[in-house]
Amino acid sequence: MGDLSKVRLSNLSPAIRQYLLVTGNYWAFTLTDGALRMLVVLHFHELGYRPLEIALLFLFYEFFGVVTNLIGGWLGARLGLNRTMNLGLFLQVAALSMLLVPAPLLTVPWVMAAQALSGIAKDLNKMSAKSAIKLLVPADAQGRLYQWVALLTGSKNALKGAGFFLGGGLLVSVGFQGAVLAMALVLALIWLLSMIYLRQDLGKSRNKPKFSQIFSKSPAINRLSAARLFLFAARDVWFVVALPVYLAVNFQWDHWQVGGFLAVWVIGYGFVQTLAPRFTGTGKAQGKLPDGRTAFAWALPLSLLPVVIAGSLFFGWEPEASLLAGLLLFGALFAVNSSLHSYLIVSYADEDGVSLDVGFYYMANAMGRLLGTVLSGWLFQAYGLTTCLLVSSLFVLLAAVFALTIPRHD
Repeated sequence: MGDLSKVRLSNLSPAIRQYLLVTGNYWAFTLTDGALRMLVVLHFHELGYRPLEIALLFLFYEFFGVVTNLIGGWLGARLGLNRTMNLGLFLQVAALSMLLVPAPLLTVPWVMAAQALSGIAKDLNKMSAKSAIKLLVPADAQGRLYQWVALLTGSKNALKGAGFFLGGGLLVSVGFQGAVLAMALVLALIWLLSMIYLRQDLGKSRNKPKFSQIFSKSPAINRLSAARLFLFAARDVWFVVALPVYLAVNFQWDHWQVGGFLAVWVIGYGFVQTLAPRFTGTGKAQGKLPDGRTAFAWALPLSLLPVVIAGSLFFGWEPEASLLAGLLLFGALFAVNSSLHSYLIVSYADEDGVSLDVGFYYMANAMGRLLGTVLSGWLFQAYGLTTCLLVSSLFVLLAAVFALTIPRHD
């Protein structure tokens, strides 16, 4: 059986083997990232922290995502994507190691610093994985590129949801420090294998870009990045803090019910992302590929959903059933929108120094998450969940308008 597997791997093209390595790295990282988030949430919940205080532990995680994507794209173009991906794996091991200190030293500033390091690691890894796909698919195979991007993006989110379950299971079975140690050891092994097998020149630009080039000069990239910012702010403005607290307070859900439902939602959301090429009606069979107008068309129905959910909550129309059904539908539509955007940035990015464009785009993605996270806590605390939902609808509409202005891509 082992010999047969070796034969099959040797028959694969170098591009496919590199894609499998990049995807495997990304999967392993994502699984530990989801598990770490759930470990921190559950552990500090047990210590008596309130939901908003727990959410603030991840503030630096999101903030440094903005900085990392901006600078990481430049580093990837100068040093090669293999180095930025391996650096991300190494930093995640370091972040996990920071949490192995004795319990009295696990102060809020220390955990925030570890989460900041983890945020840097995550975005280095994601930027490298998304950029690498552009270089591994021929320029005339855009249908395959769309499918590969959808598969990578969707599987990542499904694994992040699985990571929530993994984190909870490890916490119950081996405790907080045992769980962190196990993940650090596994990820360190993957980092060593990646150092050995990942191609050395992957993604290195032929012309060394200057630091001033980290800001995109392409109108298409700028407008797509603006659309991405508002799309993810629209999700996180009600999903990150407002929704978990609302479920716990208004419906008396316990912590495991909230965490379990969110994990299932993320897994389902990731599964839909992998199927986005079928849902959008584009691809090889139809003879056309997505563009800004496709993203606009899919954003419009998404913008209506938060308003409908807010109305059902305001008028008391089966609030629990309406919220959960609306959340599931929102997740499905959001998954298609997100997958479309992920394909468009990889498609529009310049091949020479692809990570510059992808890094700038995911900087906007991280800025949207940061904006959504902060607004989620403030708006929910001041005005309630319905206001968060109405702001979400406005943000989706802004994303749709920016998507519509993206020029056609040949």
